[in-house]
Amino acid sequence: MSTALIVPPTYAPIPPAIHPFHADIDARTAAWAHAFDIGSERLRERLVTQEIGSFAARILPSGRPEVVQVLGDFVLWLFGVDDGLCEEGELGLEPGALNAALQRLLWIAEHPEADILTDDPLARGLRDLRARVAAYGTAGQTKAWIDALREYFLSVIWEASHRTAGNVPDLDDYTLMRLYDGATTVVLPMLEMAHGYELRPEERALPGIRAAAQAASFVICWDNDLFSYHKEVRERGQTGGYYLNVIRVLQHHRGLTADQALTEAIGQRDRVMVLFQSLCATLRAQGSPQLRQYLADLGHFVRGSMDWGITSVRYTTPDDPAALPARFSTTPTGTGPVDIPSIAWWWEVLDQGTTDQPWARGDDLVIPSGRMPRDRGFQIAGLHRS
Repeated sequence: MSTALIVPPTYAPIPPAIHPFHADIDARTAAWAHAFDIGSERLRERLVTQEIGSFAARILPSGRPEVVQVLGDFVLWLFGVDDGLCEEGELGLEPGALNAALQRLLWIAEHPEADILTDDPLARGLRDLRARVAAYGTAGQTKAWIDALREYFLSVIWEASHRTAGNVPDLDDYTLMRLYDGATTVVLPMLEMAHGYELRPEERALPGIRAAAQAASFVICWDNDLFSYHKEVRERGQTGGYYLNVIRVLQHHRGLTADQALTEAIGQRDRVMVLFQSLCATLRAQGSPQLRQYLADLGHFVRGSMDWGITSVRYTTPDDPAALPARFSTTPTGTGPVDIPSIAWWWEVLDQGTTDQPWARGDDLVIPSGRMPRDRGFQIAGLHRS
């Protein structure tokens, strides 16, 4: 009998959208996974059924198809790392060995010319992704992507240390880790690449923009915890394996039942969603055309994650169905700050306003082309074996 936690409709003020080429993108992501042998055969066969390319198409519904394709392939690669190395593989219980493996992959992202791991599927896939990121992005965006990959790797090593010890971090520490190990920050440079612009460094450094991006990450990661809870409990929790999400954190440290923890987590994500919308409204009124596009894509990222989360077989687990919502709510369960010290400053930024810099309000700015090449036709890169 299923013991699924019933997840009610969550607050979604952002309308759904998906790229018109979503079916082609999803098929090509599956083909890419097979071409590079990402993960074990069993894992790969599972991943290619999860509509990961369509997830990318939801994140970038109006983006250049070539970049949406890179994003779909990259997200599948990330699942190959997260599922294959960290959660289901032996390295997930050996933080030191996991760190060594991930540092070798990071070296390839930084130095694809390096003659290492030439026969490793994840390394070969990463080399292909790195080449395509560099082709469609600027040098600054490529560096931002690599830096975010480093942050992601550090966070999964942090999680592995808890998995090895069998302990549960407190809510504040979990929040810090989750904002990185959800791999949302690695996606952010691709939002810019997909539309052929690059945010000005002055804009990117503004507290309001940093708060908006982190708030989007929070909502995406909390939603993922809600939608994946049944899958994680079924696959690991019921067999005595380790799993970690916000529901378990709240149960462990606040003495809540699973249903009470679910209610608390939804309240947290709804309040952050309200904050995100308020920050975006203020920033849109003050920002450049590039920034307005960036904020729109952050919103698509949030809503796309929701739509994919309640429909992908990754989380619906049809053989033992998860009790996920079929729709979303138009009303938040609450408003106001969330009592998590590391993110309390987001609401302070909103109270203080974001910026009144003259450069940030100009509507006559030209979106820079950077190093974006002309469209080469919608084709998948790297589908060959070396």
